[in-house]
Amino acid sequence: MDERGLDRDGAIAREGALDRVPAAFAPVVDAARARIGETFGGARLHSAYLYGSIPRGTAVPGVSDLDLQLALLDEPTEADRADARAIEAALDRAFPQIDGVGILLAGSRALLSELERHDGGFFVACLCTPLLGPDLAEHLPRYRPTSLLARETNGDLHLVLPRWRARAAEAVTGADRKALSRIVARRLVRTGFTLVMPRWGGWTSDLDESAELFGRYYPERVEQMRIAAAVGRTPSADPAALGGLIDDLGPWLAAEYTAVHGEKTPRPLTAPTSPTHLSPSRGIRGAQMM
Repeated sequence: MDERGLDRDGAIAREGALDRVPAAFAPVVDAARARIGETFGGARLHSAYLYGSIPRGTAVPGVSDLDLQLALLDEPTEADRADARAIEAALDRAFPQIDGVGILLAGSRALLSELERHDGGFFVACLCTPLLGPDLAEHLPRYRPTSLLARETNGDLHLVLPRWRARAAEAVTGADRKALSRIVARRLVRTGFTLVMPRWGGWTSDLDESAELFGRYYPERVEQMRIAAAVGRTPSADPAALGGLIDDLGPWLAAEYTAVHGEKTPRPLTAPTSPTHLSPSRGIRGAQMM
């Protein structure tokens, strides 16, 4: 992998690996593998993956969370979601070195579908590390930092902003605002980076690097993006900080993104959710950026 996150042929290299997992998190990963296997087994599970800072080797004990993607043989059911929540809670209780656990669920056929080729498929092939079962990446293309990839990963920010505003209005505690600020900030940094990704010609999941790369092309907005990166690392309970992200940087970024890359292909309500586009309910579920 070169300094732009590309392999020798110019495709985006897979960013994580099991041999990069820090020693402090090895027992967590082992326990996650065991619990997933016991709970979902061969009847429901196609494959399981790690993503985020743990497989990238940048996780910090007591700060980082554990992020997992499960590809099921069929579309997820309410029973599957309940089982995933039980695994999340059990692992979070058992290991003080992690600050939360997030499990994403999707059907394997959906992840391999044409609709998800440049979103959920890209996420699995480039941002996820195989943990259990056959690797779906073997059936997916090699990805390059194109406008198509930018559009299909983050070209729906305009749809997310109203949901954030509603959640901000309902946030009554500092904890609520901190949780939402983490979601919002990381998503905005990620969207700011993919806005300029085709021009820069590479991939990164680092928040600070993403903000600085964005600033090369939009210097008038770089200070806001640096603030977003800081809030993404250390969430804020300040309503003004959250409001600035949602009501100023967010709308500008959504409009610029649509102008440059266009809008993401509409998804049905049952489409799989990956951290590259929609933020799941438990914060950002680690997102791909930490």
